[in-house]
Amino acid sequence: MTGRASGLLVLSLSVVLAGCGSHGGPPPRFPGSTLPAPDARREYRARFTSALVQTALALQGTPYRFGGKSEEGFDCSGLIGFVFAQHGVQLPAGVRAQWTVGDRVGRDRIEPGDLVFFVTTGRTVSHVGIAIDGESFIHAPNSNAVVRVERLDDLYWGARFAGARRIAAPAPATG
Repeated sequence: MTGRASGLLVLSLSVVLAGCGSHGGPPPRFPGSTLPAPDARREYRARFTSALVQTALALQGTPYRFGGKSEEGFDCSGLIGFVFAQHGVQLPAGVRAQWTVGDRVGRDRIEPGDLVFFVTTGRTVSHVGIAIDGESFIHAPNSNAVVRVERLDDLYWGARFAGARRIAAPAPATG
């Protein structure tokens, strides 16, 4: 190979390899891409969880009804299913089934819209609510109460906290 040809080969290879290196910026966006940029995903998630919390808070005062899944009355998992369904997310019925969906979240990482679970009877999760923030949640507590807000660090609830799950926001509508 001549000196000029090998120089061109080295130059060509360096250009190709430089194109593969990470430059620390966001991934390239292509026309027609449906994957939102990271900031847009965070903003979309924040809007989604804010809407979830607002829907749940609007249901305060609704009576508890065993097996209830409507504004006439809710049990704890029925409230969760109803609120998420209003925002395009179908969850399984029942506390134990809801415990299996989404991603685990540490107690110190709870955000609005996360599901918070408790062991109130037996040895496994038996109650669920929706986090309003890292300190409080809304739920349908029992047959003697209505949908209401409580604190996660309340003596009763804090001692029974089992864990939290984060449910993914549905894909944004395109069109």
